[in-house]
Amino acid sequence: LSLGIFAVSPHLARMPSDDQMRGIFIHKNSLGWYASLMVLLATAVLFDSTLGLRRTAFALLSAGVVCLVASGSMTAIIATISAYCLIGFYSILQRTPGMSRIVIVLLFVQMSVGLLILLHEFLVPFLEALGKDATLTGRVPLWELVDRQIADHLVLGFGYQAFWTEANPEAWVIWSKIQWMAPHAHNGFRDTMLSFGIIGMSLFVLILLRAVRQGAVLQCRDPQYGWLWLNVFTIMILVMNLTESIFFVQNDAIFILFTTAIIMFSLYAPVVSTRPGPPSRRSLCSTAAELQIR
Repeated sequence: LSLGIFAVSPHLARMPSDDQMRGIFIHKNSLGWYASLMVLLATAVLFDSTLGLRRTAFALLSAGVVCLVASGSMTAIIATISAYCLIGFYSILQRTPGMSRIVIVLLFVQMSVGLLILLHEFLVPFLEALGKDATLTGRVPLWELVDRQIADHLVLGFGYQAFWTEANPEAWVIWSKIQWMAPHAHNGFRDTMLSFGIIGMSLFVLILLRAVRQGAVLQCRDPQYGWLWLNVFTIMILVMNLTESIFFVQNDAIFILFTTAIIMFSLYAPVVSTRPGPPSRRSLCSTAAELQIR
């Protein structure tokens, strides 16, 4: 649809402030998010040869890539790159037996933490060297002001979606300093802290960690049901929330899909964990030897 409206009316499909594409959405970032999801969905269909929809998947994949690049949303592009890295990680994890999985997980966690540290230390100088916006389109000064508000209401926060409202004087303090009315903190984790404080954030983090663990268990023990894609989708949304705010957004399709994935993990992980696994090679040999003796 975004490509269609771009072909029919290009001026409506572009952002008013620049030439980047927004398609049928209000903002280019929204187009980038859904294009990223389209790329993941089309890749999943391409992987599944039983559906017989390879041509359709390839067409949707091409459309998703075009919209992703045309939107210029760096958040969506980074999330898409992360998704393909996660496809490789979960595929290796599923094929790795026994205790070797722990080593793979630890290596992946260390690499992720190291990458975040590198981005924190060198991203701004790197952007300045390239002549890009080192403030990430105003996000860095916004985050500094938001962190101060989080510290002032650390325990319980301001209440659900109570901060970014015109009735809140603390929001006006931030808006007056950054000279634009930010609709949110452009970081889902910070907005969660603003809404629910450290108590609510702690519960949310526990739910996320449990969902990631359950999803990995399902992928390793029951991969034939396509748990790979829900795992990749879940982590991809976490990556998106590093520079955008999607958590707990009302009537938002992406957050609904995200919570649905977490619910699916919680429903099926206990069933799979109690299911008896296939007999080991040693038990099969013992059974064969007993039969021969008899």
